[in-house]
Amino acid sequence: KPEAVRSIKMAALGIDVEDESILASIFRDSFPENWRENPDFTLYLSELSTYGVDKLSREPERLAEERAQILEQTQELAFCNYKTFIKTAECTKEIYRDFGLVEKHVSAVLDKLPGLSEKCKRFIMETEETGASRRMNSLTLNRHTEILEILEIPQLMDTCVRNGYYEEALELASYVKRLEKKYASIPVIQGIVNEVRSSAQLMLNQLIQQLRTNIQLPTCLRVIGYLRRMDVFTEAELRIKFLQARDAWLKSILGSISDSDPYFHITKTIEACRVHLFDIITQYRAIFSDEDPLLLTSNHIVNESAIFHGWVVQKVSEFLGILEMDLEKGVGSRLDSLLGQCMYFGLSFSRVGADFRGQLAPMFQKVAMDTFVKAVQEAMEKFQEDMNLYTLISPPSMLGSNIHMTLPTEQPGTLQPPMVLLDFPPLACFLNNNLAAFNDLRLCCPIALAQEVTICLEDALVKVTKLILAFHRAEETAFSAKELELFIQFCITFTEDLVPYLNRCLQLLFPPAQLAQILGVPPTQIHKYGSIGCINKDVILDLLDFILPKKEIIIPPKKSLDEELEKILTAESTLHSPGLETNNELLSEQYSAVMSSVVPSDRTEEVKPGSSDVDESASS
Repeated sequence: KPEAVRSIKMAALGIDVEDESILASIFRDSFPENWRENPDFTLYLSELSTYGVDKLSREPERLAEERAQILEQTQELAFCNYKTFIKTAECTKEIYRDFGLVEKHVSAVLDKLPGLSEKCKRFIMETEETGASRRMNSLTLNRHTEILEILEIPQLMDTCVRNGYYEEALELASYVKRLEKKYASIPVIQGIVNEVRSSAQLMLNQLIQQLRTNIQLPTCLRVIGYLRRMDVFTEAELRIKFLQARDAWLKSILGSISDSDPYFHITKTIEACRVHLFDIITQYRAIFSDEDPLLLTSNHIVNESAIFHGWVVQKVSEFLGILEMDLEKGVGSRLDSLLGQCMYFGLSFSRVGADFRGQLAPMFQKVAMDTFVKAVQEAMEKFQEDMNLYTLISPPSMLGSNIHMTLPTEQPGTLQPPMVLLDFPPLACFLNNNLAAFNDLRLCCPIALAQEVTICLEDALVKVTKLILAFHRAEETAFSAKELELFIQFCITFTEDLVPYLNRCLQLLFPPAQLAQILGVPPTQIHKYGSIGCINKDVILDLLDFILPKKEIIIPPKKSLDEELEKILTAESTLHSPGLETNNELLSEQYSAVMSSVVPSDRTEEVKPGSSDVDESASS
């Protein structure tokens, strides 16, 4: 490339390339190689090649003169313009120094150019973002009204919920759900959705709280409709929530009833359960249909009808538990009234398929039996106290007979206590207390208690017999002939008057004809099934056999014993009539009144309760 450039230059000066090469070969060693690059030197060699010998011989002198002349001119120029040269040197120095500074600054600029470039890029990006934000702000300003409406949805939702505008609140919630589906990635929309969900939760709590109050069927239908539209619960969960809420309200009603008086508590509980529980069942059946064929599918997993059935069974069980607890506390002599209320309660529930009357009988049967056992036990304890204080003294002359004469003439078909018992106050008090127990039992007397009542009475009579024997053992050695005669009369009255009379009372409470019908046997065969409505006197007679005088055995005509027994039972069954019970109560009252004048003052208080009980029974 350098050779080519040089050839081009030589051609421009008019020097032939061949001549140039000749000159170069001649003066190869006469001048440095770098001179050949100088065009002036090459031109000068070309001129030398055109000189003649003379001119060539004078050429060194000419060159010396020209050199001297040039040197002189140079010196003169330097002398004349030395200041200029000095200034030029100074300027050159300053220019050099300035160029150094410029180079330094340029280097610094070059070093800062990458950072400047990055900042410029960042500035461009920020400018673009600012432009986009400006455009967004402009768009926001243009859509300000629509955006403001969306942003006010949570506040509007909360206002609707707190003021009870649930229809509008559900529409807002539905609109927010659509917004969430379209713009789920926008944080503002997410915030609105979260606030609306909080308001929806408040609405859910308010609706469930309404179910815990005393609301009617239309309100229940409206509330359940809102809950269904909220789509929070499944059908089964919605039923459970409804029953739980209504159950909480029912429990609050039952919990507000005072339990200081068991009878008041259970009667108010029966009334509240009968009214409110029936309303809840009616509301449930109106809201939830278990018989709708459109709701029954092949993949129906949850038996929703079982939810309601289980809840009703639970409520009935809870009521029976409260009833049993209050019955154990004691309701006095109002057991028949309570039984009537419970039966009416069960009858009303039979219309909704929840008849529980069959479960009431065992409970009232147990309470009636416990009350009777307690009364008989108290009568036996009172008899023991009377026997501890009793002394065999001659009673007033024909006391029982005289009283018997003052009483109204005994009517056919009536049953009155044997007046001979007035001669022996302990037996009279014992019978009076047992009559009070019978009067209480008659108010609520299940036929199923026939055997238990009979056995209880038999056991009490056996214990009374043992107390009589204990009295005999303690006083036997001190008996006078008169006292022994009175004691034997005491035992005869006990076995032949008191025990048969109690037997007839049992047959009034439990008529043999009714027992035979229930057992499915003839009335004459009842005695074969044990102590059912008839006291076994043999046990008592066996204990007192060594005291009682022996009786002559009279052989009756040859008749069937079963026929005789049937006649007796038929005659006794005719005694079971309303008039008989009233007469029995009136005679018991008269008997108790007479006893109050015969028995010492410390026993009078024991007789009066029996009389008042009989009065209450007669009035009821």
